[in-house]
Amino acid sequence: MRPSALPPTTMRRWATRGLLLIALVFLLKEASAIVLPVLVALILTFVLAPAVRTMRHHGMPESLSAAMLVTTLVGCTVLSVALLAEPVAQWWQRAPTAVSQALNQVDKWRAAIPGFGPPGERRSSSRSAPTPPPDPVRERIASESVALTAQAVGVGLKFMVSTAATTILLYFLLASEHWVLSRCIELLPHRPRLRAVVLGGLRAAQRDISRYVASVSVINFGVGLIVAGAMWFVDLPNPGFWGALAAIFNFIPYLGPLIMCGLLLVASLAASLGDSGVATLAAPVLSYLCIHAIESNFVTPLVVGKRLSMNPLSVLLSVMFWGWLWGVAGAVLAVPLLICLRSISQRNRRMRPVAVYLRGSDRPCTPLSTLLKPPPPRPPYAPVAVPVAVPVAVGVAVPLPPHVPQPSADAVAPVVPRPNALEQHRP
Repeated sequence: MRPSALPPTTMRRWATRGLLLIALVFLLKEASAIVLPVLVALILTFVLAPAVRTMRHHGMPESLSAAMLVTTLVGCTVLSVALLAEPVAQWWQRAPTAVSQALNQVDKWRAAIPGFGPPGERRSSSRSAPTPPPDPVRERIASESVALTAQAVGVGLKFMVSTAATTILLYFLLASEHWVLSRCIELLPHRPRLRAVVLGGLRAAQRDISRYVASVSVINFGVGLIVAGAMWFVDLPNPGFWGALAAIFNFIPYLGPLIMCGLLLVASLAASLGDSGVATLAAPVLSYLCIHAIESNFVTPLVVGKRLSMNPLSVLLSVMFWGWLWGVAGAVLAVPLLICLRSISQRNRRMRPVAVYLRGSDRPCTPLSTLLKPPPPRPPYAPVAVPVAVPVAVGVAVPLPPHVPQPSADAVAPVVPRPNALEQHRP
């Protein structure tokens, strides 16, 4: 019987690890109501902890500085929600009409193409036009509006509860950040090197995440202002709402801009901009694409820098995985979690392949021809002789190390035993 490539113990160990990983993924999906607020609070703690540390160095208590930061964050969030509440309510009320107008505009374009129009339009013009059938989309949305509203209210209540839990947890983490970090390091085994590596990884992750979130937040705020001005210029209703939506979706790499383009296209169709021509209809989408291209290719690499650049494929896979796991919140947290993983893997020898895969294009890739070459031969082993003290014994020849020159026979004086004191005074 042919022996297996791996021993049964190794195969059993890898199978156990795989099952544990699958169980952990589904546990995170089912426990999102608990895990997600904790994770958001930890990310925000990484972002705001340097400010708390700076205030502590200037003599301000940690509890007071944490209360100031949390109050400022909550105030900005409440102000943003209050400003966006009215445009969101207007678009929610106009949703059935907007979708119906968009579908009617698509039907007009389809009817203008020969062979794609509905069969009823091929009848003779002498007959009276039949009464158009009721719009199924409008009827379905009108009938399900109550259920959709109830579902939206339920989602809003869950969001408010999660936000309250995140806020309370964020305050306690900021107020006791130094104490929590010390206790976490104390739980590790008493090995100074291990503790230094863990502490360095946490500090590096905190520094990278805070830099990334702060830079991207400022960039997205500017993108929102520019998009709002562009939507006002092309006469799209509620330009401030679309600017805020562009700033929010810009936190989701790759997928966020695609969703924003689709929403702008539907809004253009609903606003009857297509009656003025294709150029007027495509103006909101094209203006947003130009703004996003300038931001992603010039502004973000210049502000964020090469230090935080990562593999685009790993970013896309992270957004897809965390978005499937936790929805929009997971897609927003995908890049900070990836930055944290890279910062920790760079300081762990066993996780070094993960860091090599996650790094961006700041370093050129090694050509495949170089990777396929055999390694150079090792130099022959040359033992280094260390000089040692040679003990002197009577009548014993001690060989010296090879690097010490051997003395000649003439230079070596014969060793004569020294008489003791009794022999010297003997008559």
